Amino acid sequence: MGSTMRAVAIKNTTGPASSLHITRIPKPTTPRPTSAIVKIKAFGLNRMDLLQREGKYPVPPQAPSSTLGVEFSGTVESLGHEVEDDGGEEGGFKVGDEVFGLAYGGAYAEFVDVSTRMLVRKPGELSWEEAAGVPEAMYLIGGYAPGKTILWHAGASSVSIAGIQLSKGDKAGAIFVTAGSQDKIDFCVKELGATAGFNYRTQDWAKEILAATDGKGVDIIVDFVGANYFQGNLDAAARDGRIVHLRAMSGTRLPAGVDIGAFVRKRLRFEGSSLRSRDEEYQGKLRNMLVEHALPAIRKGEMKVYVEKVFPWERVVEAHELMESNQTKGKIICTID
Repeated sequence: MGSTMRAVAIKNTTGPASSLHITRIPKPTTPRPTSAIVKIKAFGLNRMDLLQREGKYPVPPQAPSSTLGVEFSGTVESLGHEVEDDGGEEGGFKVGDEVFGLAYGGAYAEFVDVSTRMLVRKPGELSWEEAAGVPEAMYLIGGYAPGKTILWHAGASSVSIAGIQLSKGDKAGAIFVTAGSQDKIDFCVKELGATAGFNYRTQDWAKEILAATDGKGVDIIVDFVGANYFQGNLDAAARDGRIVHLRAMSGTRLPAGVDIGAFVRKRLRFEGSSLRSRDEEYQGKLRNMLVEHALPAIRKGEMKVYVEKVFPWERVVEAHELMESNQTKGKIICTID
């Protein structure tokens, strides 16, 4: 069994949550020159995992296999022969180091082969479960700078939870959120420190944003919803604002009647981004920014990693079903014994 490992697979390649099961696949044994093989202790769930499971998310060519999963924590088992030449702030890894990071895929397994540019040393203040749930996003998109106002859609999602805290720590002018329940809005405002939140089920959030900003709108909008929010985002954006599109939970085809005049009238920029498709150089820059901005705040207790629930990975089906329920605030984590 030395050349194989356990991993989560999908019956018939794609399917519902119930199609997930643990099987054996080849184990990565020889790391690439600048990569590490990490023995995984925990992995985090993401929306892209649900889409990939259903055959709706293309696996990037850099992925080591079709196995799901990009966020993980674990220990370094072996290193490529050029790792000592990694000039990043987190360079110089050694066997046995406790780490967390991002992979192009393959984290739903006992071992993963990952570039050391995408690894971070795990602080002692973080558990394995918390480390597997640290989202690495925000600073290389949207042109964020202190004093700017920002709107985080899906306010109780893991990325927005981190983004709200980072925005607050870096002195945003105002932080707004949208969410689908008062409970989630209260969490974002009272627990995380957002300025205000709006219920997309019961309020016209775009009008509320304009009212809250004296008609100016917000400088940056981070959107995961897509088509259904496209017009509202144009309406709520400030002059010279940016709309950062990270996901399309409501689809990609715009409804009839969308008015794109704001692009010219407000000089707006619409920016799409997919972290998983970025090259290792970009990932390394993002890793260094995370080390500079987020880790000090985590160590000081100024930023928290919110974990909704932890499952043993044998219950990965339940974990996916919980994510599909849209009832969570924070990360869903699976642990590997």
